[in-house]
Amino acid sequence: MIDVAEELCEESIPGLRIDHVDISGLPMVNPDLETDGGEGFPPAVEALRERVRAADCFLFASPEYNYSVTASLKNALDWASRGKRNCWADRAAAIVCAGGDFGGARASLHLRQIGVFLDLHFINKPELHIRAFAEPPKFDEEGNLIDAVTRERLKKVLLSLQALALRLQHNKDD
Repeated sequence: MIDVAEELCEESIPGLRIDHVDISGLPMVNPDLETDGGEGFPPAVEALRERVRAADCFLFASPEYNYSVTASLKNALDWASRGKRNCWADRAAAIVCAGGDFGGARASLHLRQIGVFLDLHFINKPELHIRAFAEPPKFDEEGNLIDAVTRERLKKVLLSLQALALRLQHNKDD
């Protein structure tokens, strides 16, 4: 879905750009890895924290595992919230999920709960929970989003995310 979100931004949403952050190389959260009184982090974590600090808003795309987000996503959320500066704070965010019968809605709800502590501001509408195994097919064999209706729904999520991010920025400037 991230690839399609990138395409949509390039094609039809001026001013919004997706910058995919690879979280696969992060170590598991472990305070023993922190230095400098809890303000120093392993290099991969420092890189993540820098990317998060540089972003104006966030698009979280996750499958649902065991009624929640993936462990790797939760790990990234935790690392970027550590120390004196929660890197996620006071930013706009949107969630797109895919899963079985509920389309990732339970993972989305759990991420929203986590976001309360992180001080993220999630868009409320539209929501995008994709029933990944329902007809018509939403994804091809490689996991690429192929459903035109879902693609259009994703575009609406991105437009809403952009609008919220701009509102929050405007409020900070006042």
